[in-house]
Amino acid sequence: MKGKKFLLAKRPVGEPKVTDFEAVEEELPPVGKGEVLLESVYLSVDPYMRYKSESIPLGTIMPCQAVARVTESKNPAYKVGDNVIAAYGWRSHIVTDPEKLISTFDGSISKAQVLPDFGGVPTSLALGVLGMPGVTALFGLIKLTAPKAGETLVVSGAAGAVGSIVGQIGKILGLKVIGFAGADDKVEWLKELGFDYAYNYKKISVKDALKESAPKGVDVYFDNVGGQISYDVCLRMNTFGRVSLCGAISSYNDMGDTSKPPLAPAIQIPAIGNQLSIHGFLVTRWLNEWQDGIKQLLGYVKQGKLKYRETITEGFDNMPQAFIDILRGENTGKAIVKANL
Repeated sequence: MKGKKFLLAKRPVGEPKVTDFEAVEEELPPVGKGEVLLESVYLSVDPYMRYKSESIPLGTIMPCQAVARVTESKNPAYKVGDNVIAAYGWRSHIVTDPEKLISTFDGSISKAQVLPDFGGVPTSLALGVLGMPGVTALFGLIKLTAPKAGETLVVSGAAGAVGSIVGQIGKILGLKVIGFAGADDKVEWLKELGFDYAYNYKKISVKDALKESAPKGVDVYFDNVGGQISYDVCLRMNTFGRVSLCGAISSYNDMGDTSKPPLAPAIQIPAIGNQLSIHGFLVTRWLNEWQDGIKQLLGYVKQGKLKYRETITEGFDNMPQAFIDILRGENTGKAIVKANL
């Protein structure tokens, strides 16, 4: 049986191109003792893949998580028909020991997790609100910024997979929530989610928007974009404000281009003046609490407190284009690829 995978063929310069990736067919080995054959059902595309494309060796597989189905098994812990979540990269199929998977994200040994019954919600949510983006939003907000009811929260990249969840959790916790996105339809969606204020930063400056929506300043900032937006938010933050640094998508496409280094005002000035606590993080720091986070998020979903939207690209062969689209901001909510194998 043959499978297909995408390798990083060229180091992207600026926005990635479809030709930066090479589709390769591979002959799959027979399933051995303790192994399974996994077939991709849904694959995740995320902004972090852009900065990983600057560091992984050329000719290696692009990293991602996938929801996969067990189609053949010689491991008693994994039954044919089980759905699992695993980090094996841009692959259509893989034969592997599911308890000793080598993560394409950082090379660590990980275990394919059999997905529980989500109670009627789609299994694709294991890549979104009930997966890495959801846990990132939940723990990145509550554990790093300790928000209190009545405080003001600003979220950049608010219509993305993480930002849209952060804002809704903020409302659950009793915060005033302000979101910034890059399109009018995204702004309307944020209002549907319950954001108190939502702005298209391409039509109104962050400074002017916050004069209206945060006249008493900002207490908590969840940053998904970096750059000028983040500097302007930090200028409006109250003394001892807290910042959770999750992403910097505004400058990802400038990585590796020495002719156009990313430029931004010095965030140290408002950070010092407002005595801000700024926390950069990777969600993997909470692996030991992961399942607790998923249970909490699933509870919010079933209670109707947490809504979601998915942008689905059909077909495994369209992985590169789906990745490029997310960097252009063409997704609302979680971007995924439905493999259709």
